[in-house]
Amino acid sequence: MRNAEIKPFFFKAGERAVLLLHGFTGSSSDVRMLGRFLEKKGYTSHAPHYKGHGVPPEQLIETSPEDWWQDVVKGYNTLKEAGYEKIAVVGLSLGGVFSLKLSLSTPVKGIVTMCSPMVMRTTEKMFDGVLKYAGDFKRFEGKDEAVIEQEVESIRQQGMPSLSELKQLVESVRSELDMVYAPILVVQSKNDEIIDPNSAHIIYDEVESLRKEIKWFEHSGHVITLDKEKALLHETVYEFLQSLDWED
Repeated sequence: MRNAEIKPFFFKAGERAVLLLHGFTGSSSDVRMLGRFLEKKGYTSHAPHYKGHGVPPEQLIETSPEDWWQDVVKGYNTLKEAGYEKIAVVGLSLGGVFSLKLSLSTPVKGIVTMCSPMVMRTTEKMFDGVLKYAGDFKRFEGKDEAVIEQEVESIRQQGMPSLSELKQLVESVRSELDMVYAPILVVQSKNDEIIDPNSAHIIYDEVESLRKEIKWFEHSGHVITLDKEKALLHETVYEFLQSLDWED
């Protein structure tokens, strides 16, 4: 059996820092290449893990959005406690939702959302995603298919009660978009198979940021950070970060 543990990361470079936030059922590996790219460009980056993520799915289904939010706040505080005062936040999918939420209560230099939902699927569809994650994780561990099938079925029987809270979280952040004032870049792939791409328009139209941009990617899916346009995404995020007023 392989060691499937995936670690959060903290890449120290310049005094400008970026909090990188992964998506639901994701991990720091989804934003690691972006973190390494920014490190080479002189940006410090930190990607925490939400509770229950990057670990066996049996742990995920026992956690809730409130647990994950606390890990986002801890991630921000990790940067602050390490002496970084100038922080932007970049999030994939649910990480983008958390990026918006963080800006409502915490000073950030800028926000990047990437394929972030403002309209949620049913809890049944979300749970299908959890089950897919469970199977993928167990294959990564090197388990036999018969064992995987049995263990995934056990997770199906247990369910994940907190998924209704995830839906409420997204709806709550959407209702407060007009309180978002930080500069923002909204990134969305046109071939997103997980969320409604119209969410990008909702974010862009409803935030009150004086500086806002929306960028569409023609050939990528939902996990845009790992897809075929990732190099273009890296440059797009970097250009946005470079345009921010870091001295204010």
